[in-house]
Amino acid sequence: MDLAKTNLPKLLGELNTIGIALSAEKDHKRLLEMILMRAKEITNADGGTLYSRTEDDQLKFEIMHNDSLLIHMGGTGGEAIPYYPVRLLKEDGTPNKHNVAACAVLENKTINIPDAYSNGEFDFSGTRKFDEKTGYRSQSFLTVPMTNHENKIIGVLQLINAKDPTTGKVKPFSELDQQLVESLASQAAVTITNKSLIDAQKQLFDALIQLIANAIDEKSPYTAGHCRRVPVLTNLIANAACRVSYGPLKDFSMTEEEKYELDVAAWLHDCGKITTPEYVVDKSTKLETIFDRIQLVDGRFEVLKRDAEIAALKRKLTALGVTGFEDKELNAELDRLDADLQFVRTCNIGGEAISDEAIRKIDRIAGHQWRTVAGRPEYILNEEESQNLKIGRGTLSYREREIINNHVAVTIKMLKSLPYPKHLKSVPEYAGGHHEKMDGTGYPNKLKKEEMSIPARMVAIADVFEALTAKDRPYKKAMSLSKSLTILGRMKQDQHVDPDLFDVFMWDKVYLEYAKEHLDPEQIDKFDVNSIPGYVPPPMN
Repeated sequence: MDLAKTNLPKLLGELNTIGIALSAEKDHKRLLEMILMRAKEITNADGGTLYSRTEDDQLKFEIMHNDSLLIHMGGTGGEAIPYYPVRLLKEDGTPNKHNVAACAVLENKTINIPDAYSNGEFDFSGTRKFDEKTGYRSQSFLTVPMTNHENKIIGVLQLINAKDPTTGKVKPFSELDQQLVESLASQAAVTITNKSLIDAQKQLFDALIQLIANAIDEKSPYTAGHCRRVPVLTNLIANAACRVSYGPLKDFSMTEEEKYELDVAAWLHDCGKITTPEYVVDKSTKLETIFDRIQLVDGRFEVLKRDAEIAALKRKLTALGVTGFEDKELNAELDRLDADLQFVRTCNIGGEAISDEAIRKIDRIAGHQWRTVAGRPEYILNEEESQNLKIGRGTLSYREREIINNHVAVTIKMLKSLPYPKHLKSVPEYAGGHHEKMDGTGYPNKLKKEEMSIPARMVAIADVFEALTAKDRPYKKAMSLSKSLTILGRMKQDQHVDPDLFDVFMWDKVYLEYAKEHLDPEQIDKFDVNSIPGYVPPPMN
């Protein structure tokens, strides 16, 4: 009785199990290695090689195994394979049918050779040299092309020296061996192709995400790099939170899929800025719209000075006989106008606060009138300009800040409109929470800490720290590391950022790892970590 046929139900069951296992494997190298190892197992082969077909019609060595010689090359843990790829076509363009692996592809057929040494159809000179060098005896070969569901050959599975399970002697590969390996090769080819398509789609998806982020960064020279740096910082925070073994986050962990989902959200967190006008994003002074309107104010003051000089000349003309032109009243008026203009120019630069006295002075200056070219009297500062100059923090007016803030709502709306696969369902939530504050005073949804996931809080703290340390913002100079951490620490105390993530950020020195790669050396100053507001030493393990 044929032992192999007796075990046929078991072998078919194993083949089905192998197919399920192949479909579940996501790592490409492990997938290839599994294909070869399972083919060796079901045929009891001593060795084998798996080739992949390249775009330029060559067969690349992916994995080589030989149990007797203890060879493990390629795959997940083997040494590099030193052999050149097998060409399907010779240099003169003719088919390379003397090589058994190439011939299996060119003729799309399985080649089963009982003994390579007695075979005259194929060139086994390289095999003989290998045997002479190692003392091995290469005998039976089973070479199977791997054909996918599109009838394309994507590789070759080659097994060597089938062994009798009872005696251990080398024997030819049986017809059943061939059928089983052909079935496995077909399953494997479909799985590899599907995996390649999924990988290609992921690469395209990632490229599109980064294209959108880069387009937003390129939209403004002042935020260039922000969308690229936030994912870096978010990833550092996530890894630190997964490593920490004490504190509130000691049991927190993320799978690779969850980290990828967070990475996608970090890349897309500002995608809503596509709709934000450039003049708002780029606003470097309080009076800037499409251009800095301080230039118009300059012109108006020049007109006032001109009018003052004309008035002085008229006074001199009425004083006949006066030869000098010294006019103390004129000089005093010109000095006052110069001082007022300088004050307006100073107020035009964004800052952290503006005093009540400065606001009163702006109102006084705004009350001055000048005459246009048409002779029409107008106030030297109109209502909108006056209000802009009174902006207490930064350069944005309330209306402009609403426009900026709206980018988050737009981000959420855009991201929620996409048909996500299951493992990316949380992208809108992670991305849309980067301006929320733990005390519920953020925007757009005024979420509190307990209403936000930990990954969403990670994007929020990464967005803040990147903005604090950025050296390309129009309204501020690059801050030192210590000043940035001081502000971030105060935000922890005020419940604006997650206090648990802030602690991990400090304990794991995430700030320093990021700074070394993305800050200018002069920003990285020395400081005592205990002086940072909100800092607490890590608890004892």
